[in-house]
Amino acid sequence: MSIYVMSDIHGCYNAFLSMLAKICFSDTDTLILAGDYIDRGTQSYEMLQWIERCPPNVCVLRGNHEEEFAAYVELMLLLDRREGLDTDIFSPEDMAALYHSVKYWLCHSMTPEHCFDVFDVYGTIESLLKRETTTLGDLCRWAEMMRKMPYYKKLDVGGRTCVIVHAGYSEWNEGAVEGFESREQFYLYAREESIRSGGVKNGMVIAGHTPTILKDEFAYHKGKVFRFYDGKKNCVFYNIDCGCVFRSVQPDARLACLRLEDEKVFYV
Repeated sequence: MSIYVMSDIHGCYNAFLSMLAKICFSDTDTLILAGDYIDRGTQSYEMLQWIERCPPNVCVLRGNHEEEFAAYVELMLLLDRREGLDTDIFSPEDMAALYHSVKYWLCHSMTPEHCFDVFDVYGTIESLLKRETTTLGDLCRWAEMMRKMPYYKKLDVGGRTCVIVHAGYSEWNEGAVEGFESREQFYLYAREESIRSGGVKNGMVIAGHTPTILKDEFAYHKGKVFRFYDGKKNCVFYNIDCGCVFRSVQPDARLACLRLEDEKVFYV
């Protein structure tokens, strides 16, 4: 009976399955996924399907890419209502028409350099339309699933409080953390602030979000799990985003998994 944590799978479904096999994940174990299951990689659809039917011993947390995906779907629904398009939620053809209507509307409402920065930034929805004949009903179902994902998971492991979150967690700020509009933004988007302004006294925070293959980022560790100990807070910080989706261009990139009981790291 072990507790495992993974993060930032980003459409690398085959690598995810390989990791489950490597750790011999079973019904007696617990798996906590810390967000960003889609975008960038080629198997976002497979990840969405897996999450929809994941077993009860898996806890699926929200990442910023899930947050953004749900916002894209909300934008599509808003335009559908505003323009009276009456999109059939079961029709792939209607879905494709709505998608292109949103693109057209954005390109004529914003400057060209900004219109592609606010909708389907990684082309995931477009890929779903082309590869899987996705409908608006599918997108709404997935968006609703994402909106129900909690931001973090807190549990006791060996007498120590452990918090798993996508980017950052702070127990010292009741409102928004400095530099962020809300606590939810901190959970989803914090980078070096996760250490500077975050943490759990006498505990441990496990997050992802910032790939450890990026030389100019605080968590750079040549594609291995980044660990930092803050003596003042007596808090251990882990960043387990090892940039798996960038393996085709970065040889150090890999998928990581952390076992909480003994802090053992697994890679594929």
